[in-house]
Amino acid sequence: MKMAPQSAGEWFATPLGEYLLGRELAYFDRAVSDLFGYNAIQLGMIEHDLLRASRIPMRCNVDSGAAAQLRADFHDLPIASNSTDLVLLPHVLEFCEHPHQILREVARVLLPEAHVVISGFNPRSLWGIKRLFHAGNPYPWRGRFINLPRLKDWLALLGFEITAGQMSCYVPPCSQQKWLTRFDYMESAGDRWWPMAGGVYYLQAVKRVRGVRLIMPKWSDSLAPKKNLAAVSQKIDTVTRKQ
Repeated sequence: MKMAPQSAGEWFATPLGEYLLGRELAYFDRAVSDLFGYNAIQLGMIEHDLLRASRIPMRCNVDSGAAAQLRADFHDLPIASNSTDLVLLPHVLEFCEHPHQILREVARVLLPEAHVVISGFNPRSLWGIKRLFHAGNPYPWRGRFINLPRLKDWLALLGFEITAGQMSCYVPPCSQQKWLTRFDYMESAGDRWWPMAGGVYYLQAVKRVRGVRLIMPKWSDSLAPKKNLAAVSQKIDTVTRKQ
């Protein structure tokens, strides 16, 4: 019996993993191509360059392994606050112990009006159903899939505004290529017939910083006019003389 892939690298080499990866790369290529700035980082999935279409000159991948350009814990990034223009989070949150803390770190390192792009597995899908009944502990079914409304609430609490999003991978999570090919028609029909049931979701958000505006009194440059006495009407008695 063939063993189920235990690592993300092994799973992305399977037919289902390749199916997802093709759509993942296409989405990130579109998402980052029109975003500008000076610094961009990709957290996780460093085997695949999701910043390849970015025009940002300084690009860096971050992970805990030795192959990463920057070795770091996602919960405590060694990156200066308000220094980054773009952060990618490809399937990071559902495989970390404290996903909200990672989002806090992302909010900290991002500049105001900077962007974050997130991908995650959707628990309200055929992929989420398979996770409930899958035996063992292989990737990606061991992850704690996060509901999309919950993720949106987290982002809103941290001051992010959702600017774009998309669902993908509507096909059943079959392990064989022939079945993926047979069900490929569901991919084109998914957005129309079951738009919230994609196996994977993507979100783009912008860090908003509400400015405080100091309202000053409006001083007049001209001197106040001199006070003038008001005209008082005088009563004139008309004396009618008898002729």
